[in-house]
Amino acid sequence: MGNHQYETELTSWISKEKSAIELINIVGQLAYDKSVELIIFRKQLLNASPGEILKHHLYARNIIQKEITIDLTLALSKAISKIEVAPSRIDLGRLCNEWYNEASKYNNDHDAFVADKLKDCVGLEKMNLKPRDVVLYGFGRIGRLAARELINQAGNGNQLRFRAIVTRSTSPEDIKKRADLLRNDSIHGPFKGTIVEDVENSALIINGQTVKMLAAKSPTDIDYTEYGISNALVIDNTGAWRDREGLGQHLKAKGIGQVLLTAPGKDDIPNIVYGVNDHEMKKDETILSAASCTTNAISPVLKIIKEQYGIISGHIETVHAYTNDQNLADNFHSKSRRGRAAAMNMVITETGAAKAVSKVLPELAGILTGNAVRVPTPDVSLAILHLNLKKESSLEEINASLKEASLFGNMVDQIEFSISNELVSTDIVGNSHASVVDGPATIMANDKKSVVLYVWYDNEYGYTRQVIRVAKKASGVRRLRYY
Repeated sequence: MGNHQYETELTSWISKEKSAIELINIVGQLAYDKSVELIIFRKQLLNASPGEILKHHLYARNIIQKEITIDLTLALSKAISKIEVAPSRIDLGRLCNEWYNEASKYNNDHDAFVADKLKDCVGLEKMNLKPRDVVLYGFGRIGRLAARELINQAGNGNQLRFRAIVTRSTSPEDIKKRADLLRNDSIHGPFKGTIVEDVENSALIINGQTVKMLAAKSPTDIDYTEYGISNALVIDNTGAWRDREGLGQHLKAKGIGQVLLTAPGKDDIPNIVYGVNDHEMKKDETILSAASCTTNAISPVLKIIKEQYGIISGHIETVHAYTNDQNLADNFHSKSRRGRAAAMNMVITETGAAKAVSKVLPELAGILTGNAVRVPTPDVSLAILHLNLKKESSLEEINASLKEASLFGNMVDQIEFSISNELVSTDIVGNSHASVVDGPATIMANDKKSVVLYVWYDNEYGYTRQVIRVAKKASGVRRLRYY
């Protein structure tokens, strides 16, 4: 009996892996031939292994309590490959969920079902994408992750084109060191691709894409048009300038048309959290901010709670990974407590996230307080939201609302809902969402109006994905999507 069960399970698994390999082939063809990306509830399929793809299917089954099988996603993917879908991002998780509810309506015909569901995505004339050149100004933690993501999302080159990196020096030694830091990352692992140093031409060739390495002490020092770069979007990762005057220096350089700051912007610079207030972006805005990692983590959750239950007041406590701003060993620091050894101490420090939320959600101005504790972990942070609601609710209702928002609607890229009782910080490393709501940790007081929410976030990678989303919208290269 035992041997028979073993052989049966193994044979079944091998069959599933073969189907996953077939799905991988279709996913790749759609991505590179048509700029169509297939995902399962925001889990990426492109460049995934057969085992990873089957793991994503298991996640989908557990989160919606329906049997999402590799046979079904393969059948739907084959149907998608038969029609002329415009550049788009299509969620197989949503399609599977709808198939289970509506299959009989289409006589169990996958082709008819897909053709009807994706009718608004059919026809290349619906999407005439014009590629946008991108320059990374600064090459620290966020800069290198942005570089990886720009390369990974390059597809057939009709969206963002990664053209240059600007640092203070481009000596042969510096170029090699920058390349090594891009290849290997202590937190996020090795780069899954090839990086070749072209020292003679001051460039890195990354997965076949030539990226110039340029040196400058000031944003105005470079004429980008000399390198064939025009109307580029500069992603400023340095944090050296956060006001309009300082960031405006980029616009004085030839070949630059727009600036995106990876930090909270000052003055009247729009702070954009994609999925929350990106609809307020103006086409003629030349300087934008992607706000902070914490603002990106808490704003999506706060928006859902505010709209469904109302918020009277609240406090946000951030348990934040240490950053390069802190000292490795005790030494002088201009800010209180941050001079103490980061990897040894929990450090109470201030955060502007509560105030910054009001730039994204003005109706919450003045009703939130916030503070932060830096802790001895290198990545992944946790926001604890203590909220006093206007409307009575229950733990189950609050969690159901956030779970629904994570699966369907306008913020599925921003919110993930975890049902695991064993979730810890390292599980969040590499998560593409701005917020991961820890469902089992939610607390509701007896008054039914006081709730505590625990929201995890990869303050490096998750935030970088938000930056790229803003960059794509600002550049007009967002594809259609079926979520």
